[in-house]
Amino acid sequence: MSNPQVLEVALHGRRIGTLTLLPGDQILFVFDQAHIDDHKRPTLSLSFKDVMGELITDVRRTRTRLPSFFSNLLPEGALLEYLAMKSGINPRREFFLLGMLGADLPGALTVRSADGASPLYASDENQKREEHSQSAEYHFSLAGVQLKFSGMVNATGGATIPAAGVGGSWIIKFPSAIFDRVPENEFAMMELARAIGITVPDVRLIPLEAIQGVPQSRRQKGGNQALAVKRFDRTESGEKVHIEDFAQVFGVYPEKKYERAGYRNLAEVIWLESGESGLTEFIRRLVFNTLIGNGDMHLKNWSLIYPDKRAAQLSPGYDFVSTIAYLPDEKLALKLGHSKQMTDLSLDELAWFAAKARLPQRLVLDTAKETVRRFLEVWHRSETAEQIEESVRMPIQKLLKDIPLVREL
Repeated sequence: MSNPQVLEVALHGRRIGTLTLLPGDQILFVFDQAHIDDHKRPTLSLSFKDVMGELITDVRRTRTRLPSFFSNLLPEGALLEYLAMKSGINPRREFFLLGMLGADLPGALTVRSADGASPLYASDENQKREEHSQSAEYHFSLAGVQLKFSGMVNATGGATIPAAGVGGSWIIKFPSAIFDRVPENEFAMMELARAIGITVPDVRLIPLEAIQGVPQSRRQKGGNQALAVKRFDRTESGEKVHIEDFAQVFGVYPEKKYERAGYRNLAEVIWLESGESGLTEFIRRLVFNTLIGNGDMHLKNWSLIYPDKRAAQLSPGYDFVSTIAYLPDEKLALKLGHSKQMTDLSLDELAWFAAKARLPQRLVLDTAKETVRRFLEVWHRSETAEQIEESVRMPIQKLLKDIPLVREL
């Protein structure tokens, strides 16, 4: 029997534990004792904290798949398939994919082979992929329709995707193979959010011909521009800042990102961890994304960030897209109060939401009303809104007329 393969897990450059591939495709994550004993240790994830704030060290073994926290570090959809194909790794063999991608993961985590060599890649061309549930809802998931890579934006307005895929301080998001001009849509929605005071990273549209290293098959699909998004998990000096998305917080695998929690659960965590400032920003984004008809704000599109390595804050916003411009579905990705319907957003619904989540009702309602006021002012009077393409603007305009919260002001 061959020796188990081991991946070292490091946080902020310091080893904190190991992932071991055991016989029978079992995977075990174990914290190093030095990390356990360090009472000033940096936070890896809220999912590894118990109700008293102590480190959870008894992590269940998994089979074939990584533990959910690590599984969520991997790309999804088209990008996962692309990278698996390029590397010859079966996309279901997550241990080997993590070993390949471990130098440039989200946040301040790095993963490498314990012996310094690459893990032995396992491919099984005959292994059948898991079938999707017949009852599963269809969701607009950017992960499934867009390729995105870590890259570098040049002073001249172009960009470069490193051959090794490592070291970029921007995320370059390419046009969709299914929906038209998604980068332009996202750019407009991000700038609209910025104009009403929501915290978002810098974004730029870059012509595909100005990007070095573009996968050739993506050049003529869904438009001729890519979206560059400044990575907020990297500082200007290149230092890594730790982040985790809410699928990681709740211990949910990526394919369950629409199912295992609602916005109430997110709000409870944000209120507990970051107080009034975090909750206010959360409500702003929740209302804003409802107003623009974004049905894709699932668990992986909300993240926490750890600027001081220990305390959680709500990260800058990302993946703001008006999905109703492509799919006439007015459902939110997660449940808000009594339903997922965007057209159910009202003061009564938000009051019920606040009560169920044990949030300060006045703060929730005042923030929601102020967000709508700011949105309408920018929407009707700003150059940012005027530049939004008609195919995106018209569905939003129609939706605004049907949302009670807009009419109640």
